[in-house]
Amino acid sequence: MQTLCLVLMAAGSSTRFNQTLPPNKQIKKQWLRIHDTPLWQKVLLNLKKIYPFDEIIIGANCSEVTYMQKFCTDEIVVAGGESRAQTLRNILKQVKSDFVFVTDVARCNLDLEVCKNLLESYKDYDCTAPYLDCVDTILDKEYPLNRSDIKLIQTPQISNTQKLRDALNKKDYTDESTAMLDNKYKVCFLQGSHKMQKLTTPKDLFLLDSLPPASNHTFFGSGIDIHQFKQNKPMKLGGLEITKNFGFKAHSDGDVLLHAIIDALLGAVGGGDIGEWFPDTSDEFKNADSTALLEKIRSFITSVGYEILHLDISILAQIPKINPHKEALAQNLSKLLYLPKNHINIKATTAEKMGFIGREEGICVIANATLKFLDWKEFI
Repeated sequence: MQTLCLVLMAAGSSTRFNQTLPPNKQIKKQWLRIHDTPLWQKVLLNLKKIYPFDEIIIGANCSEVTYMQKFCTDEIVVAGGESRAQTLRNILKQVKSDFVFVTDVARCNLDLEVCKNLLESYKDYDCTAPYLDCVDTILDKEYPLNRSDIKLIQTPQISNTQKLRDALNKKDYTDESTAMLDNKYKVCFLQGSHKMQKLTTPKDLFLLDSLPPASNHTFFGSGIDIHQFKQNKPMKLGGLEITKNFGFKAHSDGDVLLHAIIDALLGAVGGGDIGEWFPDTSDEFKNADSTALLEKIRSFITSVGYEILHLDISILAQIPKINPHKEALAQNLSKLLYLPKNHINIKATTAEKMGFIGREEGICVIANATLKFLDWKEFI
């Protein structure tokens, strides 16, 4: 009996989708929320209803593998590459099944009749793929092409696993049917569906219009960080230089405020902690600028579908005095996080000469973040 693996391609960067969107709303298409469910998971659940796949493998952006795996049960999540073909090569290394049913999250509306036809026909071919006829005039620069010779190829496609591996090991292809044809394998084209249009830009969001919008739930995260002082080193706090005489003993620049915010943001989305993302055992982050670390996390939480609503920060320091710097800190955090300044609250207190803070040995910062799902309906 021939076995079949579902391969869900969800590693794209959504570059075209985000070209016209502001920095604080640059979500990846696969993470658009349908109520509480990411689009990639919605597509996965729909596919699991139509066929009992022997295995399921999902291709994810390398920075999202661990996070995506948290949403999965029996599925395997594999890190993608720089191209669709490289992502598929990475996935095929893990596949045990005889055939692969490959589809893209961006083609999020399934046509059950097309899927049924593919599943009934694939065992007789090396590759089976849906297509649409071309009904418009086609020009290659100024030269007309015969539109009756043109096929618009869609996914899902079903391919022989080993033959597809062999084809993709030779060079990159934009889809499986092209790879198989170019290598003289037997390909069957079946009638596709206009319903299976690809979600590419915000203008295509009408494809999701029948689905519920993202839920209005709010999410809270907290972060705490502590750093010991180090003499003769500038102090970076909130991305600003506060003093020149003493800073923080740390693997990175030791910006205790930004580190606490990073953990608060990660906590709100269930994204782990700062040590998992930027381990202090790695030379890559030796003396790292914490503003760059914060930007990476801000970009991550936005790309997986969240929007920052509010920050509440408490800074516990005997020295230096924080109050004179509150306004500048709020302004810089507003710029770094694309968050209105009135949604950032900074509180400062001393330790009344008690403990390591009171003894002027270091600083502690506690940060609390409030987030919500990005409302993609506003882009329609």
